[in-house]
Amino acid sequence: MTIGISPTVHPDSAELVRSVFDAVDGVAAACPRTLYVQRARDKQHAPELWDAIVAADLLAIGVPESMGGAGGGLTGCVAVMESLSRAGIPPLQYSLTTFSREAVLRYGTADQIRDHVLTTMTGERRFCLGVTEPEAGTNSFAARTTAVRTASGGYRINGQKVYISAADESDHILLLARTAGPGEEVGRRRGFGLFAVDLSTPGIELRRLDIEWHAPEYQFEVFLDDVDVPPNALIGVEGQGFDHLLSVLNQERVVIAAWALGLGEYALQKAVEYARTRAPFGQPIGSHQAVQHPLALAKAEMEAARQVMYSAAAAYDSGQDAGAQANMAKLLAARAALSACEAAIQVHGGSAFVFETDVVTLWPMIRILQIAPINNESVLNYIGERVLGLPRS
Repeated sequence: MTIGISPTVHPDSAELVRSVFDAVDGVAAACPRTLYVQRARDKQHAPELWDAIVAADLLAIGVPESMGGAGGGLTGCVAVMESLSRAGIPPLQYSLTTFSREAVLRYGTADQIRDHVLTTMTGERRFCLGVTEPEAGTNSFAARTTAVRTASGGYRINGQKVYISAADESDHILLLARTAGPGEEVGRRRGFGLFAVDLSTPGIELRRLDIEWHAPEYQFEVFLDDVDVPPNALIGVEGQGFDHLLSVLNQERVVIAAWALGLGEYALQKAVEYARTRAPFGQPIGSHQAVQHPLALAKAEMEAARQVMYSAAAAYDSGQDAGAQANMAKLLAARAALSACEAAIQVHGGSAFVFETDVVTLWPMIRILQIAPINNESVLNYIGERVLGLPRS
């Protein structure tokens, strides 16, 4: 896959990014976009995609070489997600699994790393993320799911999570639960636990939500009724689970940016190809500035977002506080991708809404990225308060 390497990609990482994009050519051959959207239309999964990702050793990227991984850090993971999305086959499961294992890498024991990180490289371990709740939304301080210590030293979990993507294809869920007792205060560093919970544990029920976003991965409500987990299900320190989760959210933000930008580029390329050949009045419609300018603007905005994205990844990999850059990357990428998709729809006209044209099929997923996993308004709040120093609303 031909790609221009962003100047903000460190020279030491440039070859890694190129090799990832080349490897994705094989993944796309095993699971092309046509198969991806048809499986979604038939309400089926696309196991060919995951199998091809595993076969290409893409899941080893992001795991330190000292642990048998391919290294590459967040920059490598971003390249994987961007390249797969540019091919029109973004795997949400990849984002969820790499994000979840990052928390285990940071706070897990050696045994937990062996069980929950090293096994992701072979595709054996697949994670979903359990944070959002029906009443609390993304306000985790209002979460009602509880984890209470049992006599055996383990925990009994009760509660409900919602909008849990890929729960049916995952074997574990990285779950945030309240460990504080009734009436006890909770905060960033007290009152929550982060757990790696086996989804085959008795007491867990999945209910699929009817969400159409033209992807062969699905969303669920997860019900936990007296779910007993062992002591080693706890990742890190009891009470500090929310802090553990927040500390790796920057990784998630940047990978989501890559997801958005890849899809935006896919939409833009479809629009450009159509504008070059569609000539109802003799000249290609792409020769008209009214058609050219929205596409040119979308390209400029996506390239700017891409610069911030790889800069954020480099900062994260070097151990810097990448919070501001990561949030800006997510915001800019999501907005730029939506502009590209809207421009592609406008260029195609009515044909954009024909399923086989595969243009409007991109819109739901790109639109979702304006509100998930964090909405753009919350990102702007972060920038206003944390970067500009404005009063908290």
